[in-house]
Amino acid sequence: MKTETQQRIALSTYFFLSGFCFSTWASRIPNIKMAFDLNEAELGNLLMVMPISSLIGLPVSGWLVSRFESRHPLIVSFILLAASLCLIGIADNLILLIVGIFCFAFSMRIFNIAMNTQSITLQKAFKRKIIGSFHGLWSTGGLLGVALSTLLVKLNIPIYQHLPAVAIFTLILASTAFSFLLKKDRSTQGNKLRLGKPDKPTMYLGFIVFLAAITEGGMFDWSGVYFKEVVNEDVFTLGYLIFMVFMALSRFFSDRIVERIGMERNYIISASLVCLGVLLMIVFPYFWPAIIGFCLVGIGVAAVIPMTFLLAGSSTKYSPGMAISIITTYAIVGMLLGPPLVGYLAHIFNLKISFILFFTSALMLIPISQLFFKQKKENIQE
Repeated sequence: MKTETQQRIALSTYFFLSGFCFSTWASRIPNIKMAFDLNEAELGNLLMVMPISSLIGLPVSGWLVSRFESRHPLIVSFILLAASLCLIGIADNLILLIVGIFCFAFSMRIFNIAMNTQSITLQKAFKRKIIGSFHGLWSTGGLLGVALSTLLVKLNIPIYQHLPAVAIFTLILASTAFSFLLKKDRSTQGNKLRLGKPDKPTMYLGFIVFLAAITEGGMFDWSGVYFKEVVNEDVFTLGYLIFMVFMALSRFFSDRIVERIGMERNYIISASLVCLGVLLMIVFPYFWPAIIGFCLVGIGVAAVIPMTFLLAGSSTKYSPGMAISIITTYAIVGMLLGPPLVGYLAHIFNLKISFILFFTSALMLIPISQLFFKQKKENIQE
């Protein structure tokens, strides 16, 4: 087997495990809400711990990608991620829960940057685009994670058994794949992070992933609650499961679609599908319309973040690792800020109305993506 193929399989394992761990946490949020007797606003406050932790991790992640090969922070952060997932599962008071969530978001921040830096560098060894397939495996991991959670909820398996078991299982797989990861990928240029706003192309890409991540993060954390409290379904993980299925399937086809119609048009189509899906589930909050709405949102958000990471990796100002670090800041803040905002809006109005946030975020993707491509064309002409 070729070295590049081994590296791709090993990195694919990490993308899969990342999605599996994240969906395991997200699918159990309704249980945490019920166990600690939290209302929507209180749950929003609890989820706010995650973007705060992520922002604290910004200088750490930027320093790590410039100092070491990406595989080293990748495995260390995954060990911390597994430990924090275990802590969330066994936490019997709010302080321990907050510590677990804080560490989970902090480690996820570093892990995602190291993982995506590897993917951008490894892409150069292949003629065809492979970025979408990595994110497809992230979604597949998320899909299997929520499927397992759905089964365990049905079997009444408690969270303190579920989360530690997932932590141990994923850590064993991560350790096995570590030796096959891409080596010596540390960039010698473009590693300096200057305070202040980045150049215009990078800033536009940051805004794009921020808006996409608001929808993606919100769907991760609130889809279960929406199906339980608005659609009135007992198997509350079903909406999340459908969303993940269609997002995963779309990501495996996204590379070919992008090659055929181009990124500029794909951003417009993706945003339109999300808007349509959100409107459907808001206007018709019943089982089948909600299912179709979740499908459309999953298809719509699927390609946005993989496309944007790939564009960031071609930055002329920053190294791939630093560019990914910068726009991941926007992505994680969006992914982790979206859920608390939904909680606050749901507390003020209701959960159904709060999903308008996703419609607005998706709609804004269209003008901002067009600004990026306009700026890119102007830079080429210069």
